[in-house]
Amino acid sequence: MPKLLTKELADLQVKVEETAHSYGLDFFKSCYEVLDYDEMNMVASYMGFPVRYPHWKWGMEYERLSKTHAHGLSRIYEMVINNNPCYAYLMESNTQVDQKLVMCHVTAHNDFFKNNLAFRHTNRRMIDDMANHATRIRRYMDWYGVEPVETFIDRVLSLDNCIDTHSDFIVRKSKTVVKDEESDTPKEDEILKIPSAREYMERYVNPDDFVESQKKKLSEKKAKQKHFPVEPEKDVVRFLMVHAPLLRWQRDVMDILWEEAQYFAPQAMTKIMNEGWASYWHSKLMTEKVMDSSEVIDFADRHSGVVAMQQGQLNPYRLGLELFRNIEERWNRGQFGSEWENCTSMAERRTWDKKLGLGRNKIFQVRKIYTDITFIDEFFTLEFCQKHGYFSYGYDKKRQEFLIESRDFIAVKQKLLASLTNLGQPSISVLDANYENRSEILLEHTYDGVDLDMQYAKETLKNVASIWTRPAHILTKQEDRIVMLSFDGQNFKEKIIDRAK
Repeated sequence: MPKLLTKELADLQVKVEETAHSYGLDFFKSCYEVLDYDEMNMVASYMGFPVRYPHWKWGMEYERLSKTHAHGLSRIYEMVINNNPCYAYLMESNTQVDQKLVMCHVTAHNDFFKNNLAFRHTNRRMIDDMANHATRIRRYMDWYGVEPVETFIDRVLSLDNCIDTHSDFIVRKSKTVVKDEESDTPKEDEILKIPSAREYMERYVNPDDFVESQKKKLSEKKAKQKHFPVEPEKDVVRFLMVHAPLLRWQRDVMDILWEEAQYFAPQAMTKIMNEGWASYWHSKLMTEKVMDSSEVIDFADRHSGVVAMQQGQLNPYRLGLELFRNIEERWNRGQFGSEWENCTSMAERRTWDKKLGLGRNKIFQVRKIYTDITFIDEFFTLEFCQKHGYFSYGYDKKRQEFLIESRDFIAVKQKLLASLTNLGQPSISVLDANYENRSEILLEHTYDGVDLDMQYAKETLKNVASIWTRPAHILTKQEDRIVMLSFDGQNFKEKIIDRAK
């Protein structure tokens, strides 16, 4: 069972939070619970919310975490939840220096959750809503059976990356004004009438009620043929939730999963910044105020483990931390603005120091209004890239190994930004929900230089067709050709589309 903080840890929490306040951090009230390693793995498998709905994937994740912990491949020191109050979990087996570092780290995360723009619209009572979601889903399982509900959840979860992560900030409106020539009202010469030899016979051959019935039929035909949606719809999950022929319980379950996906989206949008901010402050608070001199070696060991680079992957803790330190140094020394940008003397740039002391204010401003993609776009500079030795790499099919592709700054930055665009997921939108006037759904993949994984695309398209209850199609680009992948409920079909069309 989770345990409350001991008096020693409660006193440590007070000390850490008072110190953080003195540096200008502003955070929600923190509620800590102490867990053993098995309980921590359980909570982590539920992504920090042990009250979530029942599903097999939580058990699968628990097994993965338990095995990696048992074999010494990973260890979870803490978990923190974006909520008000902010809930955090401490590992019972942590040493005293671990608990100090974790509390400093959690406090900085808490500050980031409260103040960063991306989290402004998130649900601050999500832990309560998660419990309510679980109650509703369990009720549906009791009413309709576990297998139908769980199968439907599986289908929706395969689409949980096809949401509009910016919907809280951008109002995407479809065109609501229809031009006269595009109106559903049929023109007089479009109405099918019985020919009459004499004008005075017109009202007898084509009576008013017959003409009105023909107008109605033509209007309905035009309405069906009209493009829907008028503009591509980026939020595929929400579109299906609103327009697919779902049962009431299915629509409610889909709404639950969409809401939870929207809640977690800001954390994916700010992973580098959030972890960098927490690492920056845990190192500053520990080394300047919280840590005892006898704990220096242990802290250095833990901190180096957090920010160490690993082969084949980017460490967001390291990149975020170094960028925040670089920003603070640049604004302290006045290395920004037109004068700095126009300076071409490398010797002068190396010794540039106007002693402005604006670094602390700047990093607080950055913490508030940036997300990862804008953070990297603005502050990942040529000097920073060269100083830290960043490079891009790719897989060489001939040699069957990963090789360095480029150390060129532009190439490295573009590849880094591309990996952050749309959270690193393929961008899919609903192009037509009445494709070829057959009520079939047509999706479109916005090609960004990376091909779709066709095996994954097939399984996902199958789930879309199941939810839509009609055949589903997706347009994508494969080897310089526009390809349409289709699923009719039984079979897949690929068709090459002429580019000219």
